[in-house]
Amino acid sequence: MSSVLSKEKNVLGGPLLACSYDPLTGFFRDGCCATHDVEGVAHLVCIKATAEFLEFSRSRGNDLSTPRPEMRFKGLEPGDRWCLHVLRWVEAHKAGMAPQVVLESTHENVLRYVPLEALKGHALDLH
Repeated sequence: MSSVLSKEKNVLGGPLLACSYDPLTGFFRDGCCATHDVEGVAHLVCIKATAEFLEFSRSRGNDLSTPRPEMRFKGLEPGDRWCLHVLRWVEAHKAGMAPQVVLESTHENVLRYVPLEALKGHALDLH
């Protein structure tokens, strides 16, 4: 992914890049973890799902694996990228189950909740 979809910034201060088109992610289902200046949008952390994280998320009441066609959601599989709710990532991080993060596709607003160093510790694009 390398497409710039908006003027919004990522956690590194650069342009916010697309996270995933397959599966189609983002609060607005446009492939990007962007807010589009809408207050309250929090699906801002671009992750790479793992089997362990998907099971953790399911155990916490957020089943990301089961398809939900009525929501245009095919269900995530390990290896899929997804715009995760920032508080779900924080919960996973505190439990030692945080998935890897794509920093260039993670919205700068995440820094209100998570220090950059914590994100870098799980960065897919730094390893």
